[in-house]
Amino acid sequence: MNDYWYSFMERFSSDERLSVIHIALLTAITYMGIKQRRKKKIIVSRSRLMKNSHVKTIPTYHKYFKELQEFGYFIYIPSYHPAVRSFVIINK
Repeated sequence: MNDYWYSFMERFSSDERLSVIHIALLTAITYMGIKQRRKKKIIVSRSRLMKNSHVKTIPTYHKYFKELQEFGYFIYIPSYHPAVRSFVIINK
């Protein structure tokens, strides 16, 4: 599994469009994927991603999270039900 995440991190570390905040969010997603022992479908929450990436404000989080989706790093599948979790699907 480490090779999978290593190649994913190599991909975003060489992307000049990304700022420090983008990289922090991608690193938080990578961390959550490794912790969950998943490669493609990673359970996420805004609060955990903000905590792990050290992003302090919700508008900043939403701006950069949306840009990462537009850049094609992942597809976000939100859940509006409290018992069902949201997740991202990593695009490789």
